[in-house]
Amino acid sequence: MVTKLTQDPHSPRDGDREKVLEVAIGREVRTFRRQKEITVADLSQMTGLSIGMLSKIENGNTSPSLTTLQLLANALSVPLTSFFRRFEESRPAVHTKSGEGVKIDRAGTRANHQYNLLGHIGSNTSGVIVEPYLITLTAESDVFPAFQHGGIETIYMLEGQVDYRHGDHVYPLQPGDTLFFDADAPHGPETLVTLPARYLSIISYPQNA
Repeated sequence: MVTKLTQDPHSPRDGDREKVLEVAIGREVRTFRRQKEITVADLSQMTGLSIGMLSKIENGNTSPSLTTLQLLANALSVPLTSFFRRFEESRPAVHTKSGEGVKIDRAGTRANHQYNLLGHIGSNTSGVIVEPYLITLTAESDVFPAFQHGGIETIYMLEGQVDYRHGDHVYPLQPGDTLFFDADAPHGPETLVTLPARYLSIISYPQNA
């Protein structure tokens, strides 16, 4: 079964630099409008701009003039420069060399599960925190199928075999297998079939969680 995705991950989503600026301005206009609980129709009446034009601006489909931006800034009671605040915002990347992941103490360490955090980006424009871990299970590790935490988790099996429980179901995981689930349900390795076992665990959750 093929599911059609709403985004093309390989497309140049924002095109050239001008398009990126248009999208950044549009996002800010929409954010400020929603913060003030103003509808597009309300903003149209306040500025004299058509609803169609406002829609194009918010969706990044047109380049508003400085005069138009000044009208919007006055109507939304924000500085004109606030529309550009995310345009030059840094977009960090974290490169972790093999073997350099930071060993951390997490709930699973009490069961002798070794957690290596592969990178971390804190507050960001996506509104989502993502924590990528490399988890290693050895003969000293205990089974522990009762982890629970917020967010969504993805497991990708690299080495070994484990029977992994999520809620009422148990999934046999072998190298190359993926398990994607709501992490609020009890989950964790129930049977360590072939050791050592290693898998990637990628946990994502809202910044304000």
